[in-house]
Amino acid sequence: MSVFNQSRSTIIRLIFLGVFLVIIVQLFNLQVISRKYKQLAMDNAVYPKRVYPNRGIIFDRKGKAILNNTIMYDLTVTPSQVKNIDTMALCYLLEIDTTEFKKRILDAKAKNGAVRPTVFEDLLPPEMQARLEENIYKFPGFTLVERPVRFYPFNAAAHIMGYVGEADAYIIKRSNGFYQMGDYVGRAGLENYYERILMGQRGIQFLIKDNKNRIQGSYENRRYDTVAIAGRNMRTYIDIEVQQLAEKLMANKVGGIVAIEPKTGGIIAMVSGPNYNPNELTGPNKQKNYARLALDVAGPLLNRAIKGRYPPGSTYKPIEALIGLDEGVINARSGIACRGAYYGCNRPVKCTETFPGHAKDLRTAIAYSCNSFFSNTYRLIVDNPQYGNVRKGFAKWKQYMNAFGYGSHLHIDLPSEDTGNIPDTSVYNKEYRGSWNSCTNVTLGIGQDKMLATPLQIANGISIVANKGYYYTPHFVKSFDNETPEDSILAPFRKKHEVLTHISDSTFETVISGMQDVVEIGTARVARIPGINMCAKTGTAENYRIIDGKRTKLKDNSLFVCFAPRENPKIVVAVVVENAGFGATWAAPIASLLVEKYLNDTLRAERVKEVDRIATANLMPGWLVREQFKQDSIRAFDWFQLRKDSAIIRKYLKK
Repeated sequence: MSVFNQSRSTIIRLIFLGVFLVIIVQLFNLQVISRKYKQLAMDNAVYPKRVYPNRGIIFDRKGKAILNNTIMYDLTVTPSQVKNIDTMALCYLLEIDTTEFKKRILDAKAKNGAVRPTVFEDLLPPEMQARLEENIYKFPGFTLVERPVRFYPFNAAAHIMGYVGEADAYIIKRSNGFYQMGDYVGRAGLENYYERILMGQRGIQFLIKDNKNRIQGSYENRRYDTVAIAGRNMRTYIDIEVQQLAEKLMANKVGGIVAIEPKTGGIIAMVSGPNYNPNELTGPNKQKNYARLALDVAGPLLNRAIKGRYPPGSTYKPIEALIGLDEGVINARSGIACRGAYYGCNRPVKCTETFPGHAKDLRTAIAYSCNSFFSNTYRLIVDNPQYGNVRKGFAKWKQYMNAFGYGSHLHIDLPSEDTGNIPDTSVYNKEYRGSWNSCTNVTLGIGQDKMLATPLQIANGISIVANKGYYYTPHFVKSFDNETPEDSILAPFRKKHEVLTHISDSTFETVISGMQDVVEIGTARVARIPGINMCAKTGTAENYRIIDGKRTKLKDNSLFVCFAPRENPKIVVAVVVENAGFGATWAAPIASLLVEKYLNDTLRAERVKEVDRIATANLMPGWLVREQFKQDSIRAFDWFQLRKDSAIIRKYLKK
């Protein structure tokens, strides 16, 4: 019996010893090895405040800041820390209801987890931020965080600069976690293309909180803080005054303008009409403004300068002249007898001029934009006997066009550039079942048929003419502050592209002389500027749209392209105004004003009235106005019907 009692006593002692050892081991684990409770204590006492850096500033060619930063505040929430708060009071300060409050808390948990801060309300209006700052200690889990916000001092260059927005789930996933919820990223324009240069580097600031969630100061004398590093500044070729003038001239118009410095490819100005104020997409009302702009059928968010696809019309003729000269199918003395139309094919191609001798030679044909001459030149190029058949000749012509930047990406430093369209032989083989010839698409010779180009491509093509055979890829950014050899992103824009290298300068001069005659005696005398030798080409292109399912012919598009001065080209301008008629009516005066402003840094007094006349002219296409009215009416009806249906449902539920 005593042995049994002794054995039982031993077992009990061993059990107690085992439990004691387990407790000791667990205490050692909790106090020495495990960081869980230390982390919980840290979470309760220390707040890791994310510090967002200032994005890089963008300057124009004269050193003016055209995109800068200002400070606003975000309200962030850490859901696990939201305990025993006066929800109604916070909702009152934020001007939301409790349903919206609960939804945002759930969204924060779903997006970023319960223990990480998430933006609850971004870019607070100043008065709301002030109210919250006074009362934030009452709401554990909520914190005000400074947010550098973009500011556009000149209210200009929206399509160039782009905008920033919060990183969504797709961006975060694509970045492999580099971006986090609440981070802002460039979503369009230069903000997007140069994101890694402009964004800078986030910092972390550790702050001590008391038991009422009030910030008491820095943790460990900022020993563990990391400093936010500002993004790098960028210097551009943009002349903001020319940009503002171009935007003013394109008010209430649809189309695009591009101005390039031909010797560098630097873009001086770029405008898409209709335009918008870039400050509308920053600050507390950005989402509402974006929704309004996105619903506008005129497409103010669309950058038509790089995405608008237009028949280049006669602005293409100087390029065709150079192709014909390079192929040897025409020369400076080549001419054609034209009395108002080209009759070399089954259907006549009408010409604007009818007086005898307006196409007696190449130079004169350019000056008076003879459709007969250039229809015939196109046929001579693609029917060149050395290629054997029209398909091979056409393929060679397309090769030339691509070399001039038509029908392909130029790879400008903006996202979403369009290629335009230069058709290939397969298109005509399919459409005409293999039975076609140079008469089938003869209007390609006057920049029509299936040829489509962006204003950027038109400007770049004439830059090659101005440079007598070369171009640099069009781009905005000239340099970064503190640029290093590793900044290879600018390298493609510093590479010279040679085109038609075996054409002599004297051959180029023949085409350039014809372009100067356009302004001096030809179709664009309205564009002359005293003391400046300008070379130019007007364009009046047929304009078709699909309206209510039907291909409808509208008023012609007005186009103009030019460079100046002839002796040392410093600027190339291409202008497209949709539905505006002759090139000399609207596009030419717009380009002339921009050239004068850029070269002289001012406008003559008598031209100020011209600016006002063009700026106040409303050339918005009628079909576009009607379509907007239709869409607005549909949305208004849908909203009325929704309210009516909601009232019926509420009435039914009360029963």
